[in-house]
Amino acid sequence: MRANRAMELPEDFWIPISLDTDNITSFSPFLVPQDHLGGTGIFYGLAGFMFFLFVAGTSINVLTIACTVQYKKLRSHLNYILVNLAVANLLVSSVGSFTAFCSFFSRYFIFGPLACKIEGFLATLGGMVSLWSLAVIAFERWLVICKPLGNFAFKPDHAIACCVFTWVFALIASVPPLVGWSRYIPEGLQCSCGPDWYTTDNKFNNESYVLFLFCFCFAVPFATIVFCYAQLLITLKMAAKAQADSVSTQKAEREVTRMVVVMVLGFLVCWMPYASFALWTVNNRGQPFDLRLATIPSCLSKASTVYNPVIYVLLNKQFRSCMMKMLGMGGGDEEESSSQSVTEVSKVGPA
Repeated sequence: MRANRAMELPEDFWIPISLDTDNITSFSPFLVPQDHLGGTGIFYGLAGFMFFLFVAGTSINVLTIACTVQYKKLRSHLNYILVNLAVANLLVSSVGSFTAFCSFFSRYFIFGPLACKIEGFLATLGGMVSLWSLAVIAFERWLVICKPLGNFAFKPDHAIACCVFTWVFALIASVPPLVGWSRYIPEGLQCSCGPDWYTTDNKFNNESYVLFLFCFCFAVPFATIVFCYAQLLITLKMAAKAQADSVSTQKAEREVTRMVVVMVLGFLVCWMPYASFALWTVNNRGQPFDLRLATIPSCLSKASTVYNPVIYVLLNKQFRSCMMKMLGMGGGDEEESSSQSVTEVSKVGPA
């Protein structure tokens, strides 16, 4: 009977093989609450978490964009990339987190199959832009501070080109499930949508798509981030060693070292579980797993919409000062951001 069921599985969703039933639609995540997958408390708890991500992620990213529009001094080439990151985060929080909140609260994906595809596509698009924006930020800091190209100047035109690159590559990564290479279906507790990590149907070639995402949308950006920040730390340590008596230089090195550690750890916390889970399912087809645990990677990836601006924007003293001023909380002209201080430090370091 299970073999016959497998042939009748719909293209809009997937259910565990352990749910042995002749009426598949009775478990449809678009029609009925998914109480067979988890307790009501789990659904409501995740709904609360998604609501927090929606409110916090939307607010802080809108504020980032508004501050950049209002204050001319924030319109530097690096901040162009930060705004690009904020736009991507806003897309995920306003669409992905909000949709997940409504669905977790209802305990099933209430918006239907078409909305699932749209939500999965937009959330994946925003996530890919975010990932590549983080890599571009690391690359830009490596170019400016470590000077591997000598006196090459990273100009606004270069920053805009990098932003365009993130969206083009994100489209290359997120469009395929809409045209037959994999598909967007409800994931985890069936209340948010993403690429199909679960099935082995040759019709969709899911395995090759998962490997593509892992290699070019996780491994490559992560390797870029690690390489660039490792080179940055080496340059700073050399500069600090050359100016051992300079208190400001030593302080800048410590600040940037902490920032780099937080950036890399934040990236891993938000994206490593998702990438690892997808890779595990590809290499362990048929192995049972708890869909409650499978929901965690998706939730953590959406949490990047909050941690990204906290690390890259709120820890930037210039951005933080403008935000406080915009909100009427004071905040004058504070000292320049740590990244700008690091640039000054690197100028006196070894070439």
